[in-house]
Amino acid sequence: MSRRKPGTVTIVPNVHIIDIAEEGKGVGKADELVIFVDKAVPGDVVDVRLTKKKKNFAEAIIEQLHEKSDLRTEPFCPHFGTCGGCKWQHMGYDSQLKFKQKNVEAALQRLGKIDVSNAEPILGSAKNRYYRNKLEFTFSNKRWLEKTDVERDEDFDMNALGFHVPLRFDKILDIQHCYLQDEPSNSIRNAVRKYALENGLSFYDLRNHEGVLRNLIIRTSTTGEVMVAVVFAYPEQEQIDGLMNFLKAQFHQITSLLYIVNQKKNDTIFDQEVVVFAGRDHIFEEMDGIRFKIGVKSFYQTNSEQALELYKITRDFAGFKGDELVYDLYTGAGTIANFIAKEVKQVVGVEYVPTAIEDAKFNSELNGIDNTVFYAGDMKDILTSEFILAHGKPDVVITDPPRAGMHADVVQRLLEMESEKIVYVSCNAATQARDLELLKEKYDVVRIKPVDMFPHTQHVENVVLLRLKA
Repeated sequence: MSRRKPGTVTIVPNVHIIDIAEEGKGVGKADELVIFVDKAVPGDVVDVRLTKKKKNFAEAIIEQLHEKSDLRTEPFCPHFGTCGGCKWQHMGYDSQLKFKQKNVEAALQRLGKIDVSNAEPILGSAKNRYYRNKLEFTFSNKRWLEKTDVERDEDFDMNALGFHVPLRFDKILDIQHCYLQDEPSNSIRNAVRKYALENGLSFYDLRNHEGVLRNLIIRTSTTGEVMVAVVFAYPEQEQIDGLMNFLKAQFHQITSLLYIVNQKKNDTIFDQEVVVFAGRDHIFEEMDGIRFKIGVKSFYQTNSEQALELYKITRDFAGFKGDELVYDLYTGAGTIANFIAKEVKQVVGVEYVPTAIEDAKFNSELNGIDNTVFYAGDMKDILTSEFILAHGKPDVVITDPPRAGMHADVVQRLLEMESEKIVYVSCNAATQARDLELLKEKYDVVRIKPVDMFPHTQHVENVVLLRLKA
C-alpha cells in the first residue's frame, strides 16, 4: 500500500480521489484506510504523503499528481495554497456547488435521519469574487516566507500585513491582492503597509506583544460607503495622527475612519474603545429598501448581495400571511427581524450580545419599524415559559444559531411551544442535523434549500422549513 522515505515519511501511491469531505479535503482510500487529502479533487489520481495517521483514517498532502481531475481549474489568486481563505479555488465553481449540495444532504441524512429526496437545488452566489463586505488584516514582524523567498538566500523584510497562515498563530502571509473584497480594499491595505514601512511604524510582535500596528479592518457596503479601522498596540499619539491623516487625505471614499488602541493579549475588540477620527462611527447598508447601521463591532452577513437572497428564501419558507407573531432567535443586529417586519404582525428578537441588540433597535427606528421588540441575553435563559406567556406563543419561529447550533434547552423549549412553523437557517449542516433529529419528535421537515454565501470555501448555509405534525 505504501512505501517509506528516509525519516519515516509514509508515501501512499496511486490514490484515487473519490469524494470531498465536509471540511473540504479530497477523500481517497488505500485498502481499508480512508485518506483525507488537502487540495485534492474528485477524479485526481495522486501519490500522497501522510501527515497524520489514526486507526481508520489518515490526513495527507499531495506528493505527486498523476492524473488531473476534469473538475480541476487553475486558481486565480497567487496566494492560493498558502493562504487558508479560499481552499477550493482549484475546483470549478459549478463543481463546488454540487459538492456543497451533496455534503448538506449527506449530513442531514446521516446525522439527522432526514429524508432529503425533495431538497431544492443550491442557490449559487452571483459573484464569486470580491463578494465580502468585511476583511480583517493582521500586522506582524514575522512574515511567512514562501519557498521562493528562502531559495533567494537574501535578507528579508520580515514585516507583513495580511492573513494568518493556517495552524500558525504567529506567522502572517503578506497579501498583495485579495480577491475577496472589492476596491478600495486592496489599495488601502497596500497604502497603509507602504506608509508604515516608510515612516518606521513597527509591526506587531505576536509573541512578545509589542509594536505599534496590530490590525486593519475594512468594511464596505453596497451603498458605496467605506469604513476603515486601524487597531494600534503601543503607539505614540503622533504616530496615530500621522497614519490617520494620511488615510483621510489619500482615500476620500472613506466615510468612517476609526482607530482603536488594543493592548490585550488577544485581537478581539468588542470590549475596546473606538475613537472616531473622521466621518461617522458607522456606515449604512441597504437591503430591499431597508437601511442598516453597521459599526466596526456590528454583526452583519459578510456577503451582502447573497444575504438578500438568503433572507428572501427565509421569508418565502415562512409563507407569511400578515397576522403572525414571529420569534427571531439569534437575531444578531436584527437583520432578519427588520427584513420581515412589514410582512407580519410583530417580531420578537433575542440575541446574546447586548451591542447587537442596540443595533437592532436602532435599525428599527431608522426605518420607522414599530412592530419589533428585542431582548439581549443567553437564549436558554431568556426563552422561558414566563417569556412566552408575556409575549405570546409565536406562529412562526426563525432561528439562525451560530455554528454550534442550538442549546438542548432551546430545542426543548421549541418542542414545548409547538409553533406552527420553524424556519431554521444554519451555517453548519452537521449541528443543524443534530437539532432537526430532536425536533422530529413533533415536526416534519418539509423544505430544504442550501445557499452558497462563501464561494471557493467549503462553507455553506442551509435553510430548512419545519411544520408541526397534525
